[in-house]
Amino acid sequence: MNPTKTVPYENLQKLNQPFEAEFRASFDRFLVSGWYILGKQVATFEQNFASYCRTAHFTGLASGLDALTIALQVYGFKKGSEVIVPSNTYIATILAIVNNGLKPVLVEPDLRTYNLDPELTARAITTKTVAIIPVHLYGKCCNMEALMALARTHNLKVIEDVAQAHGAEQNGHRAGAFGDFGAFSFYPTKNLGALGDGGGLSTNDPQLDAAVRMIRNYGSKVKYYNEVAGINSRLDELQAFFLDVKLKALDDINNHKRHLAHLYHTGLTDRFVKPVVEAGYHDVYHIFNIRTPERDALRTYLENHGIKTEIHYPVPPHRQKAMQGVIEGNFPISEEIHSTTLSLPISYCHTDEDVEYVIEVANRFHR
Repeated sequence: MNPTKTVPYENLQKLNQPFEAEFRASFDRFLVSGWYILGKQVATFEQNFASYCRTAHFTGLASGLDALTIALQVYGFKKGSEVIVPSNTYIATILAIVNNGLKPVLVEPDLRTYNLDPELTARAITTKTVAIIPVHLYGKCCNMEALMALARTHNLKVIEDVAQAHGAEQNGHRAGAFGDFGAFSFYPTKNLGALGDGGGLSTNDPQLDAAVRMIRNYGSKVKYYNEVAGINSRLDELQAFFLDVKLKALDDINNHKRHLAHLYHTGLTDRFVKPVVEAGYHDVYHIFNIRTPERDALRTYLENHGIKTEIHYPVPPHRQKAMQGVIEGNFPISEEIHSTTLSLPISYCHTDEDVEYVIEVANRFHR
């Protein structure tokens, strides 16, 4: 079959095209500055992104995984302590727990929202529980009001995984501003994506922020004097230039994706399970996923018509080879999500016509 139209899942060159002139000007400023690591631009972006997140502080790091890992490292939890995490998250969230010598306790999500279920979370808390990591999956904020109340009751730390939810809100409060920390990724496909790797941590606590800044730079406040066993995880100065350019457009990017999501919501038939829309939630649709028991056949059908899709994610964490002997229990809700979910094109580079074509083809699918 030779489709008359093609729709890529993502096209990073086209996505970043509107910013190219500013990128080139930023690179020139970077080059002539002569300061390439933790310079003025990293500090500027940190201030600007903290303001966007509505938090007091933000520290740039090398990746989203480093952000999660360092957030846990700051607390120095006793080895073997338990950290609650959703059973359907990306494996990076769990790796951060394991790499700190802690035990991941997987809790099933709400099948409607794909986010951590507060009631099931409450049942999973034990005397060994020290923290909860809610993951704002696909660009939808978790029910943070309920989870924060639960954390306060049990004196637990809360580290939000905001990798997919830059700008998402619940009742006017931004993701990354609820918990003790908000861990962000700036991987190129994120709503705020760098032209390389990057991440960081938001917080309202100046002492936590100071600890992160020390850990990211070899455990040092003053050059060559090391107070703790830190690591090298610094947001690149050049990426900070690029991110600051795109940050000015982040609300436009989110609104464009919300518009495309509205087209999907109104155009796709109810044979597909679409993302839930709830009052009080401002979803930013990093991913627009649908679910169907015929996922694999639908994906092939769409590809035959020139439409690329992705699966987030094909293998649940407890089935990963790396997690055998680490994760205990059965997770049927996660199994159902991972076996039926399909991510449709919803990028800043996509047009109404692209999405309308996807809708038309998907609605014609039959077996």
